[in-house]
Amino acid sequence: MSGGLLVAGTTSDAGKSVVTAGICRWLVRQGVKVAPFKAQNMSLNSFVTREGAEIGRAQAMQAQACRVEPTALMNPVLLKPGGEQSSQVVLMGKPVGELSARGYHGGRQQKLLGTVLDCLAELRGTYDAVICEGAGSPAEINLRRTDIVNMGIARSARLPVLVVGDIDRGGVFASFFGTVALLSPEDQELVAGYLVNKFRGDVSLLEPGLDMLHDLTGRRTYGVLPFRHGMGIDEEDGLRVSLRGAVRESQVSAPVGEDVLRIAVCAVPLMSNFTDVDALAAEPGVVVRFVDRPEELADADLVIVPGTRGTVRALEWLRARGLAEALVRRAAEQRPVLGICGGFQILGEHIVDDVESRSGEVDALGILPVRVRFAREKTLTRPEGEALGERVAGYEIHHGVADVHGGTPFLDGCRVGQTWGTHWHGSLESDGFRRAFLREVALAAGRRFVPAADTSFAALREEQLDRLGDLIEQHADTDALWRLIESGPPQGLPFIPPGAPA
Repeated sequence: MSGGLLVAGTTSDAGKSVVTAGICRWLVRQGVKVAPFKAQNMSLNSFVTREGAEIGRAQAMQAQACRVEPTALMNPVLLKPGGEQSSQVVLMGKPVGELSARGYHGGRQQKLLGTVLDCLAELRGTYDAVICEGAGSPAEINLRRTDIVNMGIARSARLPVLVVGDIDRGGVFASFFGTVALLSPEDQELVAGYLVNKFRGDVSLLEPGLDMLHDLTGRRTYGVLPFRHGMGIDEEDGLRVSLRGAVRESQVSAPVGEDVLRIAVCAVPLMSNFTDVDALAAEPGVVVRFVDRPEELADADLVIVPGTRGTVRALEWLRARGLAEALVRRAAEQRPVLGICGGFQILGEHIVDDVESRSGEVDALGILPVRVRFAREKTLTRPEGEALGERVAGYEIHHGVADVHGGTPFLDGCRVGQTWGTHWHGSLESDGFRRAFLREVALAAGRRFVPAADTSFAALREEQLDRLGDLIEQHADTDALWRLIESGPPQGLPFIPPGAPA
């Protein structure tokens, strides 16, 4: 078997990443050697592989669903937005420059198709099956000519395509029909059918519509996945964090001690790797929320300044909103603050940036004895060490090089009073360290909070991936999916007019 499948979507956030991870976990439980693949990803949430390559975190989690080690082959092109108009292009795990959207789609993207197809071919030669994830919608007719992640790769590699639609948003039938009808005849030949995601209610009420959709398009529906709370994997789109941050609050289990612990995360622009706080949100009695006003810090036991793709821009945003002054005051009052990566740099004395923002020398908040100079070479490492008497592992993704000249050492950063700073992402996933850190925070905050002794973040992540596998196994036609992966798209699929514009 050397099978493959492309999971496309009617829209962004239709559930492509989740469905891909679920199919991967279902297959690996059947004894299939499987790998994930996303030709091109746009995300501020990234991960460092063991060979020192930067890829999207969603692909790293999909690799975990496959029970394999993530590699750069699984996400050869990563775009990291630096604003509304430009992105850093990461090719095979290494940054190769900044490009505007016009410059990328105007020619550079199509030149990467050969690299993308080589990576996919290598994976298909190594694994029994490769489950590919598309991006956005395959019917983005303005971008089809240079597409390397949706129908462009499907046609080049002859992959069958499964289109996922989020019925919770409404309009799913029109979205399915319109997606197919805006593709060229050659692309339509590869679209095997549909998968409905996030359905609430009685499936029998949906079935007449699915039958009509089949009559209209000649394509079947491969499953109806029910709505389930908390079924996401590590999110990709950092540009939507401001919206997400306004509403996100962890679902808190009852605390082990007498108090809960309240954690406020500053929702800085271009926030990156905000998944760092997921391990905190998994702790019973810990409430995590994203904030953008200084008064929201008042009742927080810990404030986190997270990573960002725009350190200087985030610093300016903190000052403009009054959050910078609140952070300085908080640190002076010995109330806990944690800076991670860009947040760590912001808490330092000054920043010299001729790379990311090209702002030159900028005064930072002056809370930690740290000077930062941005280097053109990006640091991509997987450090391990010890802090608070516990073993810790993490990963680093940054251009800023920190000169620490004081304080108490802390994960290659430093601590002064109740303010900590480090470049390490993912450190809070180390269970023993996380518990020790939360005990320190609770003591400083005067809270009678006790970390649970048995919370294993790795086990919770595995449980989440198994739930995704269960979702596919229980609510999709797995026999039909297997045939699709093994044999390719069905023959004789009809053309649905009008097709793609000339």
